[in-house]
Amino acid sequence: MDQRYSEALRYIKRKYNATPDTGIILGTGLGGLVKDLNVELEIPYSSIPHFPLSTVEHHAGKLIFGTLGNKVVMAMQGRFHFYEGYSMFQITFPVRIMKLMGVENLFISNVSGGISNHMKKGDLVIIDDHINLQTANPLTGNNENSFGPRFPDMSEPYDQSLIEKALQICTEEGIVAHKGVYAAVNGPNLETRAEYRFLGRIGADIVGMSTVPEVIVAKHMSMKVFAISLITDECDPENLHPVSIDEIVEIATASEPKLTKVINKLIKSI
Repeated sequence: MDQRYSEALRYIKRKYNATPDTGIILGTGLGGLVKDLNVELEIPYSSIPHFPLSTVEHHAGKLIFGTLGNKVVMAMQGRFHFYEGYSMFQITFPVRIMKLMGVENLFISNVSGGISNHMKKGDLVIIDDHINLQTANPLTGNNENSFGPRFPDMSEPYDQSLIEKALQICTEEGIVAHKGVYAAVNGPNLETRAEYRFLGRIGADIVGMSTVPEVIVAKHMSMKVFAISLITDECDPENLHPVSIDEIVEIATASEPKLTKVINKLIKSI
């Protein structure tokens, strides 16, 4: 195993010796779930050996340990993106560390653009599948057999039992939620009208710039994955309007409580 994993793991375990069973990656404007945690320890990314630093505004850049109900949780408050200039190794490094710490269930949140016309700003989308259009893959290079096989199966990247539980929670809480396909692109620019048409034609319901590398690595290590997205802009190519990061964060912040409620209840239910 690459010594960078070992060095980061030793540092974290010196500070936190419990075994987390649940990992959470919190996306843009969605760091509020931390308020529901009984926080036991916060570690800035900057102090962990070999951990990247998030350069995106509204990403806090902390590794947080605590409990949610009876679950021991390890949460990333701020994630890394390919468009920031990081390698796929760096982007997925924290997911490898989560697995080495003992995490078996990974919960991911993100924001996205809505391509399907019936999906509106502020709606939640429970990700059922994805289309990877990013130009690098985190499994490229020598395979680490202790993590997983050379050619991992991706017939069910997102755990169906968790998807069904989440949909049930949304119904019970009166929360508008869809099941959909997430297309991952490099970014950081948003898409053109022609690109939105293309994405819709190949089967994408929503589009974003994250999540898929982490999912690939998690599945490589046989982790259960649940991912949920908050639509912050509507990407109708025939009625397209400019969008700013401030608008995206504003919508994400306003809609955060319902996303937090779904993840909170789902984690406690497993």
